[in-house]
Amino acid sequence: MSVSHSTALPVTVRCAFCLTMNRVDLARAGQGPRCGECKRPILLDRPVHAGAEDMEETIRSASVPVLVDFYADWCGPCRAMAPAIDALAGEQVGRVLVLKVDTDRDPGAAARYGIRGIPTLIAFEDGREVRRHVGMADPATLKTLAGIA
Repeated sequence: MSVSHSTALPVTVRCAFCLTMNRVDLARAGQGPRCGECKRPILLDRPVHAGAEDMEETIRSASVPVLVDFYADWCGPCRAMAPAIDALAGEQVGRVLVLKVDTDRDPGAAARYGIRGIPTLIAFEDGREVRRHVGMADPATLKTLAGIA
């Protein structure tokens, strides 16, 4: 299913380079959105790294489902699952936004969402949690979590 360019799909995401929050139209993600401050590209064809504050704003502002991967760099299952999560983000640009939250760097976000084990994936729609999965997930499970299967 292709995204209609006449229908805006807004979301607010943090620039990975200068950390400025930017409102981006996901319907135009293929046109290479750039940060309003530093003018560097905002790459939405891969997971967007987020912390507690920008994660909350991104989830609230998203006009598409948001899949959040709570992970840690040392976690073997998290590393093993990363290519499938990366692929989902690339394949579903404009339909799903994938966020990654490092539970070691942001334990407050992990506590707020009751993360007891990693990897934990939580899907949000209209700012609310709608699905959750703890542990390894194959590509089909990721699509189901993201609400596209």
